[in-house]
Amino acid sequence: MINQPQNPNKDYLIDEVLHVVKDLQVKFQSEDDEEKQWLIQNSPNPVVEELVKEMTVTMLHVLDAIGTLEPVNGMTISKQFGFSKGSVSKITRRLIHKEIILSESLPGNRKEVLFRTTPLGKEIYRLHQAMHYQIDNGVNRFLQRYNEDELQFLVRTLRETLHTSWFHSETSGQSIATGEIDGNANGDADYQETIHSLNVKQEMNEIMGMLKKLDSRNLKKAKTILNDVFFEVYED
Repeated sequence: MINQPQNPNKDYLIDEVLHVVKDLQVKFQSEDDEEKQWLIQNSPNPVVEELVKEMTVTMLHVLDAIGTLEPVNGMTISKQFGFSKGSVSKITRRLIHKEIILSESLPGNRKEVLFRTTPLGKEIYRLHQAMHYQIDNGVNRFLQRYNEDELQFLVRTLRETLHTSWFHSETSGQSIATGEIDGNANGDADYQETIHSLNVKQEMNEIMGMLKKLDSRNLKKAKTILNDVFFEVYED
């Protein structure tokens, strides 16, 4: 299935991985737009269609959390789905204003606010679930082309990536302080290489931060995309 070179150039392959991973953000953004279009095109009625047009991706995710766990409070949404408390508070207010969800206080505890979907919110929630069901089927079909060893390698790599700090990775021992770079004939080249290394580490750290914010569904999409990073050639 995979054509592996006899003597792969490791530095070249690492550079290829970095370049492709940098494109993940762009691809996620384009897929967000694609998902939005799917929801609009498959809306059951004009009211839902108009509401979906006005909703952001984060609003849809918060609604999905409420529809899955209702009745649920903001703290639970924040902890289980990785949203900040401020974001949950802001988004739930917007969803209430649009009559997509409603809030209620527990008897004897007015500080404890629970959220539920309205009938309109349930329609949007079910539509969102249907979209992810279709995505999950597509992801499953895509991953079926790989054997167990390849999938285990991919899962292991992604898990290690999620738990690796690029700032504390081992280095070659050379100082990265610009004041300690030699000013000889190779100084400029060494300086440029060091700057490039710093930029790469910064980009990878940003990517790690992005991946940690993804929910389980979007991590599945990330796995799908990263398959193409590690496996350049595959059979249809």
